Amino acid sequence: MRVSARAERIEPFYVMEVAKAASTLAREVAHSASPMVFLNIGEPDFTAPPLVQEAACKAVRDGLTHYTQALGMMPLRERISDWYWQRFELKVPASRIVLTAGASAALQLACLALIETGDEILMPDPSYPCNRHFVSAADGTAVLLPTTAVGRFQLTADQVQSAWGPKTRGVLLASPSNPTGTSIDPEELRRIHSVVSARGGITLVDEIYLGLSFDARYGQSALSIADDVISINSFSKYFNMTGWRLGWMVVPEPLVAVIERLAQNLFICPSTVSQYAALACFEPDSINEYERRRAEFKARRDYFIPALNTLGLNVPVMPDGAFYAWADCSPVFERLKVKDSWDLSFEIMQRAHVAVTPGRDFGTISAPNFIRFSTASSMEQLQTAINRLKVLLS
Repeated sequence: MRVSARAERIEPFYVMEVAKAASTLAREVAHSASPMVFLNIGEPDFTAPPLVQEAACKAVRDGLTHYTQALGMMPLRERISDWYWQRFELKVPASRIVLTAGASAALQLACLALIETGDEILMPDPSYPCNRHFVSAADGTAVLLPTTAVGRFQLTADQVQSAWGPKTRGVLLASPSNPTGTSIDPEELRRIHSVVSARGGITLVDEIYLGLSFDARYGQSALSIADDVISINSFSKYFNMTGWRLGWMVVPEPLVAVIERLAQNLFICPSTVSQYAALACFEPDSINEYERRRAEFKARRDYFIPALNTLGLNVPVMPDGAFYAWADCSPVFERLKVKDSWDLSFEIMQRAHVAVTPGRDFGTISAPNFIRFSTASSMEQLQTAINRLKVLLS
């Protein structure tokens, strides 16, 4: 059977390949003295809070399971609009908010609506691999620009200006970022947007970790810059609803009808039950619980990053959000007789029974030296992982 060239361009998601190997080993050591600790997948260990679960059950009991509008339920779009005002003092009209089948669907819709064959989208290296594959699936080309710890592993306006060419359509950024947990400085983001808008380009910002910001300077939405910024968000991370597959995007008013037309044909609508459940995310009791959990994620970061550094697994930039540690592991390669972070990840998994993610997915420049640790697991699991790594590296 002939496979499309488009499909052939999409590389495997190596995070999941490593996860499969970790799961196989986990079954073998499940009853041993050191069962597997999973620090490889970026998924909160918390589940949806009680009011959200109850709202989902009520929707099913009441038969509220039919299609909604392709743009999603207006009451939920209004709740999100209120959240932007209460949390960020931003007036974002509900009419510009589009509910989607997860942030993945939002990114796909945005790319299909805005990218022509041959268009180039500038992105940082490292960055989340699926984002560049959404560009590729729309027959565009993701152009990765190398970043460093000095720039918080984020693009600068000077880089964007220098790299802009005749085929460049815009930028796709992430703030906070996966895998680094770093955000773009707000003033730098304004400069980037100025460069892009002066060239008639698009500024697309993945903000799915926005609620999990730990620093007020960086915990701001890109929507504060201009109405033509397109923001992607999700109920997965801050709202702890990963498997519910519900996200949203904020787009300029003229783009709403275009996105709606695409959504009608590609997805019909987001999950109805998930939408009814998500209404309860914004109840005061739920928000209080989410903020308690955000504080727990910060406490985990504050323990884990310094502990990694003492082991020689250096995190060059303290994450200001999300739940990741982007650690330069090259100082231990020779000691453990491995050549890169891919080999080291399997060494850690097999000898310490700690599952981690090699940098291979996230870029090409320095990624072979890095491992992404997820701090979305419990403090107890993080402490166990550090103790095992200490033994392995001693």
